[in-house]
Amino acid sequence: MIYRKNLHNRIKEALDRSRIVVLLGPRQCGKTTLAREFIHPDSKNYFDLEDPVSLIRLEEPMTALRELEGLVVIDEIQRRAELFPVLRVLADRRPLPARFLILGSASPELLRQSSESLAGRVELITMGGFDMAEVGSDESSKLWLRGGFPDSFTAANESNSFSWRKNFIQTFLERDLPSAGISIEPPALYRFWSMLAHYHGQIWNASEPARSLGVSQPTVRRYLDLLTGFFMVRQLAPWHANLKKRQVKSPKIYFRDSGLLHQILGIRSEKDLLTSPKCGASWEGYVIEEVIQAFNPDESYFWATHNGAEIDLLMVKEGGVYGVECKRMDAPKMTPSMQIAMTDLNLKRMAVIYPGAKRFPLADGIEVVPLQDLAQGGQSLFP
Repeated sequence: MIYRKNLHNRIKEALDRSRIVVLLGPRQCGKTTLAREFIHPDSKNYFDLEDPVSLIRLEEPMTALRELEGLVVIDEIQRRAELFPVLRVLADRRPLPARFLILGSASPELLRQSSESLAGRVELITMGGFDMAEVGSDESSKLWLRGGFPDSFTAANESNSFSWRKNFIQTFLERDLPSAGISIEPPALYRFWSMLAHYHGQIWNASEPARSLGVSQPTVRRYLDLLTGFFMVRQLAPWHANLKKRQVKSPKIYFRDSGLLHQILGIRSEKDLLTSPKCGASWEGYVIEEVIQAFNPDESYFWATHNGAEIDLLMVKEGGVYGVECKRMDAPKMTPSMQIAMTDLNLKRMAVIYPGAKRFPLADGIEVVPLQDLAQGGQSLFP
């Protein structure tokens, strides 16, 4: 079993200071396993809303929850959105007899519900699959190929991992979306998802996929937002600085899990990956997700101008703006884009991530950082 120490500590700290903690992430990423580190599933304080027994117990939610003390866990909360007003009432009691850890998979509805019903009472934590800090730097190539979903990463061989991801996608399209009230034909959404794989690492333009699928641009936009909301895709928003330069204003598209990207692209082995024309884009997306998980920024963006200057990732944390460039090469060098970004965007520091082993400076405030250093956590980026 891979112990997820950083996430465990983040949840523990959040529960110490907040009345309600909402843990968001895609299905099968390990939310339930983490929650069971805090409370046994046989406890009367544990509710799994995919379990008929838990659903029966919560038919009268105020009665079921009011007398509980200590930590209460409710898993798959998106299945019972009407619980949010009840939780607000319970969280406002003084003294507070219970705190709540809520697990959910569909972020748009959960975020809306929590912002409307639980404002000022809730802390949100977003998680994904395994990261390098959890599995170790020696497993970074395997993590890139298979992705971070626990059952995919720990599969006995590449064939089993590939099959698990294929079944995951099928289940997501045919069961998870309909159960969430989404009425899109699975083949239509899968065609869009497959098309999106070829946009991975590129700036989004709705017109081409809309034309190819024979649907309107608003429909394509809905599909994209849907996959984003279920944590399948990341729309990395553009950073807009007050500059006298034409800046890109459309998001960049990345698969949040590299293993799902490779499954849709038909990449089964490391050899397939390294010879694929999408190898560079895949590695960039993998690094960006690793950096975001390790550094845990307040906000994440990319920056690009129409003159060709571009930075792969800009992160805001505690008021400072930090830059990250992803360079899959043996010895990265200083580029005009890096210098322009440092000057025009007033970056505190910039890290250039590469697959080598040696750390070295490029310029004042710019350092080349081996990818394997991320196994030490976010402090390794900007020490």
